[in-house]
Amino acid sequence: MAEKESKNNPKDLIEAVPEEIAKLAPSEILGEEPKVIEKELTRDEMKKMEAEERKRSALVSWVPKTELGNLVKSGKEKSIDAILDHHKKILEAEIVDTLLKLESDLLLIGQAKGKFGGGKRRAWRQTQKKTMEGNVVTFSCMAVVGDRKGHVGVGLGKAKETLPSREKALRKAKLNVIKVKLGFESSEVGETEPHTVPFIVRGKCGSIRVKLLPAPRGTGLVIGDEGKKVLALAGIKDVYAVTTGQTRSTFNVAKAIIDALSKTNEMIL
Repeated sequence: MAEKESKNNPKDLIEAVPEEIAKLAPSEILGEEPKVIEKELTRDEMKKMEAEERKRSALVSWVPKTELGNLVKSGKEKSIDAILDHHKKILEAEIVDTLLKLESDLLLIGQAKGKFGGGKRRAWRQTQKKTMEGNVVTFSCMAVVGDRKGHVGVGLGKAKETLPSREKALRKAKLNVIKVKLGFESSEVGETEPHTVPFIVRGKCGSIRVKLLPAPRGTGLVIGDEGKKVLALAGIKDVYAVTTGQTRSTFNVAKAIIDALSKTNEMIL
């Protein structure tokens, strides 16, 4: 009996365990998977997640006011291309949010105050109106939205404050979404994604004339920085561009590019 008790004695069992095994964690001994430590999100990632959550909740609580909105809300209309091909007028921004996964950016149409007119470019353009009560300040903002798969839109918003003008610009950009036909610089073997404009297209707005030419892969966007934002959100990766006129007016440059991209659907025989 004494021998059996000594064999089952817990003290003897602890002493018999090797030092290497004793140093291991219980989860490693039992074979359980260690817990994965979640990575802390940055401030930009947190803001992006909050914006997506607000957008999702807004779509859930959306009450359509138009016939097209009711069709999209009920799931009977599922293609934005069919809506654009039939030239149906989009009057609610939620229609585009439901059918497309859009990205947005702001164009630098304004200029901060600086010595001798050398201020830094910024997204908001500030204007003043003289009245009997004093100077009335207005802020203008230009936004561009796109899914990088052949859909892009540009809109201008004006308000007495910066954030409302941005919201107006985003809403108008979604209402002005157009379809862009993408193509190749030359015939390619195999199934590959289109990367440039299908043929030479021209657009104009005011004094500005824009000419977009197909470019081979790896060329990039050979155009100004603000034009790159519009073309990139449209899904174009390579293009040559020629611009003439008062190209410092960013608003007209963006409108001319949109005019050129809208002509990609007109096949020339």
